[in-house]
Amino acid sequence: MKDLRHPHHRSRGPGRLAGLLLTLLVVLGMTGGTALAATDTSAHPVRPKVRVPASAMDAVAAMQPSWNLGNTLDAIPDETSWGNPPVTRELFATVRAKGFRSVRIPVTWKDHQSATAPYTVDAAFMNRVEQVVDWALAEGLYVVLNVHHDSWQWIADMPTDHDEVLARFDATWTQISARFRDAPRTLLFESVNEPVFNNATEAQKKQILRELNTSFHKVVRSSGGGNGDRLLVLPTEGCTPSQALMEDLSATMSALRDGNLVATVHYYGYWPFSVNIAGGTRYDATAQKDMTDAFARMRDLFVARGVPVYLGEYGLLSYPDYTRPDAVNRGEALKYFEDFGHQARRSGVTTALWDAGSFVDRTTLQWRDPGMMDLIKSSWTTRSGTASADAVHLPKSGGIAARSLTLNLNGTAFRDLRQGGSPLVPGRDYTVSGSRLTLTATALTRLAGDRAYGVNATLQARFSQGVPWQIDVITYDPAVLSDATGTTGSFAVPTRFRGDRLATMEATYADGSPAGQTDWTPYQEFNRAFSPDYPGGRIILTSGFLGALRDGAPVTLTFHFWSGTEVTYQVTKSGSSVTGTAS
Repeated sequence: MKDLRHPHHRSRGPGRLAGLLLTLLVVLGMTGGTALAATDTSAHPVRPKVRVPASAMDAVAAMQPSWNLGNTLDAIPDETSWGNPPVTRELFATVRAKGFRSVRIPVTWKDHQSATAPYTVDAAFMNRVEQVVDWALAEGLYVVLNVHHDSWQWIADMPTDHDEVLARFDATWTQISARFRDAPRTLLFESVNEPVFNNATEAQKKQILRELNTSFHKVVRSSGGGNGDRLLVLPTEGCTPSQALMEDLSATMSALRDGNLVATVHYYGYWPFSVNIAGGTRYDATAQKDMTDAFARMRDLFVARGVPVYLGEYGLLSYPDYTRPDAVNRGEALKYFEDFGHQARRSGVTTALWDAGSFVDRTTLQWRDPGMMDLIKSSWTTRSGTASADAVHLPKSGGIAARSLTLNLNGTAFRDLRQGGSPLVPGRDYTVSGSRLTLTATALTRLAGDRAYGVNATLQARFSQGVPWQIDVITYDPAVLSDATGTTGSFAVPTRFRGDRLATMEATYADGSPAGQTDWTPYQEFNRAFSPDYPGGRIILTSGFLGALRDGAPVTLTFHFWSGTEVTYQVTKSGSSVTGTAS
């Protein structure tokens, strides 16, 4: 969805107006991209030519860090169908200014290509792809161009429609290779995004992916021009970084005997944490081990053997999503991204942040969460200290006691604690013993002020390197829920949140068994089964969750909040009617 919450007025001088008109003409298919792109130069500096190292390892290292132009040229059916505006060169300038050295441009070709031989790509669309690629290259960025959602749209049918799929795949890459044969070596080709195959055994999937990657290699290399030594990026099945699948890819690459090949996988974290299900609310030891192990496999199977790894997508599956409440706590996400940057540097892996519009607002060209981006950027070169939580919750009434947090030093040293530009006083306001930071009752009482619900003060814990860790001082009371009636298609629990925020929801029948879509855990998935509406004062129970409940069987909901409080509620479905009762 387009986000208009943060208006930003940009200069609309002649150069920018020309660029906007050009973009409109190309999107409407009224002109070719490359021919007119050359006229849109008045507002853009000439970037020095990028010198690409000879070795694949050095070249991919020079691409770190990388960024994805997600949900754009890969959107179905058209560039703006998934809520993002048409791409402009200014977007790439914004990304470059943040410190990114390369961009991945996912492209879905199906809706712009004939479905039968010779599988011709629409000229206007090919021109638009070329224009966008040229803009990124002109900004001094490396570019990775691929075949994206075609993977599940038609390539997935290769087990049952082998010859036609392979012919279409080869025809697609023949056309891409011909169009970009003279592009500089800063342009890389990626054979296919997250390949999956329907109705196939594991052995068949392995063989088919090897055939596709091998055919891609043959088509590109035989097309001449700069494609003779262009870096080619080959994926595992699903771009999954598992041991077996990476071993399969390693075997394929060895058989091709080509020093200009790059392995690619994706990483979105330990799944329960990435989507907030099964109680996975924190970046805990289990989630940390999942990441450490994944990077160790990349390092051992590829990097240590001289094969570069381009981690083509990373992030968290449910964070951030500016269109819905955050499923993953921001502080826990910060810890995840901080560790991710560390693991990538330690393993020698180049990483590409997946951004479908959640990190940079494509309309205003502003970063939605500057603090988050500051930490991600810092992680490219150094570590930052974090803590066990990013908030201290204080009750609305009664005495205020001292509160402690555990510091995750991550190789740094604690320096001080501040509120804005003012330092807090050691001993009087806080103490540090080893990795234990304690805020005194005196300081918390002062910081809480009149104890209005919500954030009363924000502190910054500063370390010897990296970015500060933010700690909110929050006043709360337990949330109050009210009775309600509704239907399976529309039901919400009236809620006075009173300064607190929802962490997760547990749903059980009377016998203790899980209730809802997820029958293997009582902790249901955030935003899929339930979603808080803080401005509206309610917790929405989705139609999917309610529809999965047994008829006439009371369900106890336990809402877990970040303050540590738990509030219970009971819902009963009878046909399409739903009744909710506060405990």
